[in-house]
Amino acid sequence: MAKSKKGENRKEIIIKIEGKEWEDALEKTFQKKVKTVTVDGFRKGKCPRNIFEKKFGKESLYFDAAESLLQTAFKKVMEENKELIPVVQPRVDIKSIDEKGVEFLFTIITAPEVTVKKYKGLSVKKPAVKVTKEEIEHEMSHILERYTELVTKEKGKVEVGNVAVIDFEGFKDGVAFDGGKGENYSLEIGSNTFIPGFEEQVVGMKTGEEKDLHVTFPEDYASEELKGQEVIFKVKVNEIKEKKARELDSEFFEDLGMEGVDTKEKLEKEIKTSIQANKEMEAENEHLDKLLEEVSKNVEVDIPEEMVEDEIDHMIHRFEHQIQMQGLNLDMYYQFTNSDEKALRNQMEKEAYQHVLYRLMLEEIIKLEKIKVTDKEVEKEVKELSEKYGMTEEEFIKQFGGKEMIQYDLEMRKAMDVLKEENK
Repeated sequence: MAKSKKGENRKEIIIKIEGKEWEDALEKTFQKKVKTVTVDGFRKGKCPRNIFEKKFGKESLYFDAAESLLQTAFKKVMEENKELIPVVQPRVDIKSIDEKGVEFLFTIITAPEVTVKKYKGLSVKKPAVKVTKEEIEHEMSHILERYTELVTKEKGKVEVGNVAVIDFEGFKDGVAFDGGKGENYSLEIGSNTFIPGFEEQVVGMKTGEEKDLHVTFPEDYASEELKGQEVIFKVKVNEIKEKKARELDSEFFEDLGMEGVDTKEKLEKEIKTSIQANKEMEAENEHLDKLLEEVSKNVEVDIPEEMVEDEIDHMIHRFEHQIQMQGLNLDMYYQFTNSDEKALRNQMEKEAYQHVLYRLMLEEIIKLEKIKVTDKEVEKEVKELSEKYGMTEEEFIKQFGGKEMIQYDLEMRKAMDVLKEENK
């Protein structure tokens, strides 16, 4: 496998800004800074520049002035080097800075040369898809489970599979602890919703019965106060409910609400169609994954490590967004997993490298196949997806990152279609 390299696809460019342009930047920086400082003998913002520099030093203006010129400097670099197309955010360092001017050192990383030796006639075939009777019956049981009715169990005790409606309160060393109390809580016995040992001790209780449950919180429990601690839960069973299987009658199919499905046979046919579609999609994805893996064995490329690091940055950003949906942030994740950002980056490195490699491969196939995407195709994609996601076309384009990104995405999908078509 090709390795990421530091020295290739890298161009270092020095650009100096001096003279009037530098002096203007220093003056603008002074005008901003003078409003934020207090100098004896002058009202705020009224201190002359020579007095300001005497008190704070000329150097106090340099780096803010340099920062204000960064975009201008980078624009000049790109205008003078139109052949350079950065593939990651360029790195910039200040090589020198003084009262006469500033020298920026830009490190531009460009796309590496890619040679795809073989991508047609590969010995990778799409797996055949078949739906079994057992799979249909399994899905049917899930549907029936979802529509199962809960009825009050008038006699008998709590059994696994029953729902016990309970009041409970937890005590540690005789003192009630926070978050350990609930009333009329519906607990499905066997769901392992509560801490180990709790549900097992509810089994055998009768309606109206009260009982002390002795349990121990796991060592990895989130609460420092409770992890590994022995506690007592005072529990009362208010009601026991058991599941009653539904009959496949007209009332069931009405509740099911599937258009045109009103018999067991029609439901089985619908289930088979759904399973078949999911399996076809899985087979397509598996086929593509194996094709990409096979093509990668026939590729020559030296991937700059900066491209891999940039991809890791994107992956961490996506990961952060995912855990935020669960009410977590990265600091909490590092604490729970006893890790840090370095460990997470190391964990993601291999996958990030693969992402970059596959992207470069597909871009080369786009060139080799002379794949083009027309404006009409882009407009059609925008129209269909904006309607699908309930957005205006302008909102969708902005969310996607612009029409160029939509065009790029369509090109990549066409390249993947070529791969699949050439390797059926």
